[in-house]
Amino acid sequence: MISVTMDMVQYDCPYIDVTDTTDVSFHTMHWDFNTAQQELETRILVTGADRGALTNGFEALQRHDGMMGFELLSRRGETAVIKSSIGETNAMGTIRKHDGYITGPFQIRDGSERWSVGFDTDSAADAALSALSTKNDFRVETRSDASFEEYLDVIQHIDAAKGFLDGCRELSDTERRTLRTAVEMGYFRTPRDATLETLTEVFDISKTGVSKNLRRAERKLLERTVSLFPSVEEDDRSRRE
Repeated sequence: MISVTMDMVQYDCPYIDVTDTTDVSFHTMHWDFNTAQQELETRILVTGADRGALTNGFEALQRHDGMMGFELLSRRGETAVIKSSIGETNAMGTIRKHDGYITGPFQIRDGSERWSVGFDTDSAADAALSALSTKNDFRVETRSDASFEEYLDVIQHIDAAKGFLDGCRELSDTERRTLRTAVEMGYFRTPRDATLETLTEVFDISKTGVSKNLRRAERKLLERTVSLFPSVEEDDRSRRE
Protein backbone atom coordinates (compact mmCIF):
# COMPACT_ATOMS: atom_id res chain seq x y z
CA MET A 1 0.00 0.00 0.00
CA ILE A 2 1.21 3.47 -0.87
CA SER A 3 0.33 5.70 2.06
CA VAL A 4 0.15 9.45 1.42
CA THR A 5 -0.56 12.28 3.83
CA MET A 6 -1.01 15.74 2.40
CA ASP A 7 -2.04 19.26 3.29
CA MET A 8 -4.93 19.91 0.93
CA VAL A 9 -6.78 23.07 -0.12
CA GLN A 10 -10.00 22.41 -2.03
CA TYR A 11 -11.85 25.30 -3.60
CA ASP A 12 -15.22 23.54 -3.56
CA CYS A 13 -15.31 22.25 0.02
CA PRO A 14 -17.74 23.88 2.49
CA TYR A 15 -15.72 22.81 5.53
CA ILE A 16 -12.55 24.47 4.28
CA ASP A 17 -14.44 27.66 3.43
CA VAL A 18 -15.93 27.83 6.92
CA THR A 19 -12.59 27.34 8.69
CA ASP A 20 -11.19 30.11 6.51
CA THR A 21 -13.78 32.61 7.77
CA THR A 22 -14.61 31.43 11.31
CA ASP A 23 -12.49 30.20 14.21
CA VAL A 24 -13.55 26.54 14.14
CA SER A 25 -11.90 23.26 13.16
CA PHE A 26 -13.33 19.92 12.00
CA HIS A 27 -12.17 16.37 12.69
CA THR A 28 -13.99 13.66 10.76
CA MET A 29 -15.18 10.69 12.79
CA HIS A 30 -17.14 8.67 10.22
CA TRP A 31 -18.11 9.08 6.58
CA ASP A 32 -20.22 7.22 4.05
CA PHE A 33 -20.26 7.99 0.33
CA ASN A 34 -23.57 7.54 -1.50
CA THR A 35 -22.53 6.67 -5.05
CA ALA A 36 -26.01 7.06 -6.51
CA GLN A 37 -26.50 10.56 -5.11
CA GLN A 38 -22.81 11.52 -5.29
CA GLU A 39 -23.14 12.68 -1.69
CA LEU A 40 -20.79 12.35 1.28
CA GLU A 41 -22.47 11.97 4.66
CA THR A 42 -20.11 12.65 7.53
CA ARG A 43 -20.07 12.66 11.33
CA ILE A 44 -17.70 15.41 12.39
CA LEU A 45 -16.25 16.65 15.66
CA VAL A 46 -16.35 20.46 15.55
CA THR A 47 -14.27 22.61 17.90
CA GLY A 48 -14.55 26.38 18.23
CA ALA A 49 -12.18 28.85 19.85
CA ASP A 50 -15.10 29.53 22.19
CA ARG A 51 -18.88 29.00 22.31
CA GLY A 52 -19.55 32.02 20.11
CA ALA A 53 -17.08 30.85 17.46
CA LEU A 54 -18.73 27.43 17.41
CA THR A 55 -22.16 29.00 16.85
CA ASN A 56 -20.76 31.20 14.08
CA GLY A 57 -19.24 28.14 12.43
CA PHE A 58 -22.58 26.32 12.47
CA GLU A 59 -24.36 29.28 10.92
CA ALA A 60 -21.73 29.69 8.20
CA LEU A 61 -21.85 25.98 7.41
CA GLN A 62 -25.63 25.90 7.08
CA ARG A 63 -25.59 28.98 4.80
CA HIS A 64 -22.97 27.51 2.49
CA ASP A 65 -24.23 26.62 -1.00
CA GLY A 66 -22.31 23.34 -0.93
CA MET A 67 -24.13 21.94 2.11
CA MET A 68 -26.78 19.30 1.40
CA GLY A 69 -27.66 18.46 5.00
CA PHE A 70 -26.89 19.50 8.57
CA GLU A 71 -27.89 18.06 11.95
CA LEU A 72 -26.49 18.87 15.38
CA LEU A 73 -26.09 15.58 17.26
CA SER A 74 -24.55 16.85 20.51
CA ARG A 75 -22.90 19.93 21.94
CA ARG A 76 -20.84 20.67 25.03
CA GLY A 77 -19.33 24.13 25.45
CA GLU A 78 -17.13 24.93 22.46
CA THR A 79 -17.22 21.34 21.11
CA ALA A 80 -19.95 19.53 19.19
CA VAL A 81 -20.64 16.54 16.96
CA ILE A 82 -22.62 17.10 13.77
CA LYS A 83 -24.00 14.96 10.96
CA SER A 84 -23.69 16.70 7.62
CA SER A 85 -23.76 16.01 3.89
CA ILE A 86 -21.96 17.63 0.96
CA GLY A 87 -21.66 16.85 -2.72
CA GLU A 88 -18.58 15.14 -4.10
CA THR A 89 -15.70 17.61 -4.42
CA ASN A 90 -13.20 17.55 -7.27
CA ALA A 91 -10.48 16.15 -5.01
CA MET A 92 -12.74 13.44 -3.60
CA GLY A 93 -13.77 12.42 -7.10
CA THR A 94 -10.16 12.33 -8.26
CA ILE A 95 -9.08 10.07 -5.40
CA ARG A 96 -11.98 7.69 -6.08
CA LYS A 97 -11.35 7.71 -9.85
CA HIS A 98 -7.81 6.47 -9.25
CA ASP A 99 -8.91 3.73 -6.82
CA GLY A 100 -7.68 5.64 -3.78
CA TYR A 101 -9.14 5.12 -0.33
CA ILE A 102 -9.23 6.86 3.02
CA THR A 103 -6.76 5.57 5.61
CA GLY A 104 -7.31 8.06 8.44
CA PRO A 105 -9.55 10.87 9.69
CA PHE A 106 -9.47 14.23 7.96
CA GLN A 107 -8.45 17.27 10.00
CA ILE A 108 -9.68 20.61 8.73
CA ARG A 109 -8.52 23.97 10.11
CA ASP A 110 -7.37 27.41 8.93
CA GLY A 111 -8.52 26.91 5.35
CA SER A 112 -6.86 23.56 4.64
CA GLU A 113 -7.24 19.85 5.33
CA ARG A 114 -4.86 17.10 6.34
CA TRP A 115 -5.65 14.05 4.21
CA SER A 116 -4.56 10.47 4.79
CA VAL A 117 -5.14 8.36 1.68
CA GLY A 118 -3.86 5.07 0.30
CA PHE A 119 -3.29 3.52 -3.13
CA ASP A 120 -2.47 -0.03 -4.15
CA THR A 121 0.33 0.93 -6.54
CA ASP A 122 2.86 3.70 -7.14
CA SER A 123 1.41 4.36 -10.59
CA ALA A 124 -2.09 4.91 -9.16
CA ALA A 125 -0.71 7.31 -6.55
CA ASP A 126 1.31 9.22 -9.16
CA ALA A 127 -1.69 9.52 -11.48
CA ALA A 128 -3.98 10.73 -8.67
CA LEU A 129 -1.52 13.35 -7.43
CA SER A 130 -1.00 14.61 -10.98
CA ALA A 131 -4.75 14.91 -11.54
CA LEU A 132 -5.28 16.60 -8.19
CA SER A 133 -2.88 19.40 -9.09
CA THR A 134 -5.13 20.73 -11.87
CA LYS A 135 -7.87 22.10 -9.61
CA ASN A 136 -6.50 21.89 -6.07
CA ASP A 137 -3.52 23.12 -4.10
CA PHE A 138 -1.79 20.55 -1.94
CA ARG A 139 1.54 19.60 -0.43
CA VAL A 140 2.54 15.99 0.13
CA GLU A 141 3.81 15.73 3.70
CA THR A 142 4.71 12.04 3.72
CA ARG A 143 4.66 9.21 1.23
CA SER A 144 5.61 5.68 2.17
CA ASP A 145 5.27 2.16 0.83
CA ALA A 146 3.81 0.03 3.61
CA SER A 147 4.25 -3.72 3.22
CA PHE A 148 1.37 -6.12 3.85
CA GLU A 149 2.99 -7.15 7.13
CA GLU A 150 3.32 -3.53 8.29
CA TYR A 151 -0.28 -2.77 7.34
CA LEU A 152 -1.48 -5.90 9.13
CA ASP A 153 0.54 -4.95 12.20
CA VAL A 154 -1.23 -1.59 12.40
CA ILE A 155 -4.69 -3.13 11.97
CA GLN A 156 -4.07 -5.83 14.57
CA HIS A 157 -2.91 -3.31 17.17
CA ILE A 158 -5.58 -0.64 16.78
CA ASP A 159 -6.86 -1.35 20.30
CA ALA A 160 -3.36 -1.05 21.75
CA ALA A 161 -2.80 2.25 19.97
CA LYS A 162 -6.13 3.52 21.26
CA GLY A 163 -5.15 2.42 24.76
CA PHE A 164 -1.98 4.48 24.65
CA LEU A 165 -3.91 7.45 23.25
CA ASP A 166 -6.35 7.15 26.15
CA GLY A 167 -3.35 7.23 28.49
CA CYS A 168 -2.21 10.51 26.94
CA ARG A 169 -5.67 11.94 27.47
CA GLU A 170 -5.52 11.05 31.16
CA LEU A 171 -2.75 13.60 31.65
CA SER A 172 -3.79 16.97 32.98
CA ASP A 173 -2.86 20.07 30.99
CA THR A 174 -0.13 20.84 33.52
CA GLU A 175 1.30 17.32 33.37
CA ARG A 176 1.23 17.35 29.58
CA ARG A 177 2.99 20.73 29.35
CA THR A 178 5.60 19.73 31.92
CA LEU A 179 6.41 16.44 30.21
CA ARG A 180 6.52 18.00 26.74
CA THR A 181 8.83 20.79 27.93
CA ALA A 182 11.10 18.32 29.73
CA VAL A 183 11.46 16.22 26.58
CA GLU A 184 12.00 19.21 24.29
CA MET A 185 14.62 20.74 26.60
CA GLY A 186 16.56 17.48 26.95
CA TYR A 187 15.75 16.57 30.56
CA PHE A 188 15.72 12.86 29.69
CA ARG A 189 18.92 12.86 27.61
CA THR A 190 22.22 11.45 28.83
CA PRO A 191 23.90 13.66 29.82
CA ARG A 192 20.98 15.97 30.55
CA ASP A 193 20.62 19.25 28.69
CA ALA A 194 18.11 20.46 31.30
CA THR A 195 17.64 19.92 35.03
CA LEU A 196 14.83 20.43 37.51
CA GLU A 197 16.29 23.88 38.15
CA THR A 198 15.95 24.66 34.44
CA LEU A 199 12.31 23.57 34.44
CA THR A 200 11.51 25.60 37.55
CA GLU A 201 12.54 28.72 35.65
CA VAL A 202 10.15 27.83 32.83
CA PHE A 203 7.15 27.09 35.04
CA ASP A 204 8.00 29.43 37.91
CA ILE A 205 7.28 26.81 40.58
CA SER A 206 9.47 24.90 43.05
CA LYS A 207 11.63 21.92 42.14
CA THR A 208 9.28 19.80 44.22
CA GLY A 209 6.31 20.98 42.18
CA VAL A 210 8.01 20.26 38.85
CA SER A 211 9.18 16.87 40.08
CA LYS A 212 5.66 15.89 41.21
CA ASN A 213 4.16 16.91 37.86
CA LEU A 214 6.78 14.90 35.98
CA ARG A 215 6.36 11.82 38.18
CA ARG A 216 2.57 11.87 37.83
CA ALA A 217 2.84 12.14 34.04
CA GLU A 218 5.45 9.38 33.85
CA ARG A 219 3.42 7.09 36.14
CA LYS A 220 0.22 7.46 34.09
CA LEU A 221 1.95 6.81 30.76
CA LEU A 222 4.12 3.96 32.04
CA GLU A 223 1.19 2.20 33.72
CA ARG A 224 -0.79 2.44 30.51
CA THR A 225 2.17 1.27 28.41
CA VAL A 226 2.93 -1.71 30.65
CA SER A 227 -0.74 -2.76 30.52
CA LEU A 228 -0.34 -3.15 26.74
CA PHE A 229 2.64 -5.52 27.00
CA PRO A 230 0.48 -8.72 26.96
CA SER A 231 -0.89 -7.77 23.54
CA VAL A 232 2.61 -7.17 22.15
CA GLU A 233 4.01 -10.33 23.76
CA GLU A 234 1.17 -12.46 22.38
CA ASP A 235 1.81 -11.08 18.91
CA ASP A 236 5.55 -11.81 19.24
CA ARG A 237 4.80 -15.43 20.22
CA SER A 238 2.43 -15.94 17.27
CA ARG A 239 5.07 -14.62 14.87
CA ARG A 240 7.72 -17.00 16.23
CA GLU A 241 5.34 -19.92 15.80
